[in-house]
Amino acid sequence: MHYDASQPELAHDPFKAIVAPRPIGWITALSAKGEVNLSPYSFFNAISSRPNIVMFSSEQKKDAVAFVEETGEFTCSFATKALAQQMNQTSAPLPRGASEYEHAGLEMAPSKFVKPPRVAASPAALECKLLSIQQLKDLDGNDVPRWMVLGQVVGVFIDDRYIVDGRFDTAGANPIARCGYADYAEVTSLFSIIRPPGG
Repeated sequence: MHYDASQPELAHDPFKAIVAPRPIGWITALSAKGEVNLSPYSFFNAISSRPNIVMFSSEQKKDAVAFVEETGEFTCSFATKALAQQMNQTSAPLPRGASEYEHAGLEMAPSKFVKPPRVAASPAALECKLLSIQQLKDLDGNDVPRWMVLGQVVGVFIDDRYIVDGRFDTAGANPIARCGYADYAEVTSLFSIIRPPGG
């Protein structure tokens, strides 16, 4: 099978299943009025080190993007298998200003370097300041209802239980990642490959 990407020939577009697994950015943002929004984004990743920069992208200009635009800060909490159901609950389309934390039965914990809180039960979180928000365009230069947010990491929280020999124990923290359709993956083990010399 080989087809024009604008006209998928399968019953369900396989794009998100092919670009998988994708880490989940569990984003907390505050509005100028102090309203708290918590929402998961699977269009999320680290895109730079030195400085550490992360990106999340939203289909439609949802509260997370609007709140980050208003106040210039956000946090990204680590999504785990143990928190998968609560993470999913925070994707519910609640009215603006309604608490996803309360809806999902989650507690907030204060951040150190930014105002938005983090998910208290999460083993790690990144505290970020806004670099830019960009509305995406298609090949014809037309604006599409998709927004990309770039943030620089200014603070890191790690639960000490997940620091082993000076490293974050990724597999021990048991992260989940988004695949296609309604599917997720979980990390339970790792393997290592050493880069070639000079790589």
